[in-house]
Amino acid sequence: MSRLKKPELVLIDVDGTLIDSVPDLAYCADRMMLQIGLPERGEEAVRQWVGNGVEKLVKRTLVNDLNGEPDADLFEKALPVFWGLYENNICVRSRLYDGVIEGLDYLKSRGYRLGCVTNKARSFTIPLLEQIGIAPYFDVSICGDDTARKKPDPLPLITAAGEFKVAAEDSLMLGDSKSDVQAARAAGFQIICVSYGYNHGEDIRRYEPDAVIDSMVELKDLI
Repeated sequence: MSRLKKPELVLIDVDGTLIDSVPDLAYCADRMMLQIGLPERGEEAVRQWVGNGVEKLVKRTLVNDLNGEPDADLFEKALPVFWGLYENNICVRSRLYDGVIEGLDYLKSRGYRLGCVTNKARSFTIPLLEQIGIAPYFDVSICGDDTARKKPDPLPLITAAGEFKVAAEDSLMLGDSKSDVQAARAAGFQIICVSYGYNHGEDIRRYEPDAVIDSMVELKDLI
């Protein structure tokens, strides 16, 4: 495995990279559907729909498809139901992926500055990181409602690098989806992807990140 240029800053995605949050998201999606009188979709379906924020997940659940737009009134009815459910189920069933703690400890031991960049809203992200026990690793968190545009737009990555006062060419993104690859490329970052995350059922190698790893433990072989 070829080593990459050593960065000063490593930004890490949350859902699908650090944390398998689908069990909680699927639980809330199914309870939402039942509360509004529609059929449950199940965890396997929800696993294909996460990664672009709660609003997108709710829309996909309503239409039972990755694409498509639900009736506006139905969406306005469903969204607050999901938010209410998720507030109480942020970290009930979610788990860290194997190798995450070892990977984070390695990055810290090597002196890398760490931030997280996610499309998840701040009101969900910070409690999740705190409850699952990894919040202290990160000096900056840029969440889905912190910037005018979310990934795959580069703005969240550029904003995070600006917080650290680190240039794009000295920054690296670790993610799991094509949105992470597209955002990193547009921002001028290096990009490593994990093989196990949420990418709507597609092999992340199709989007040609700089490297693909099966566990964050493998970061020691790359940077």
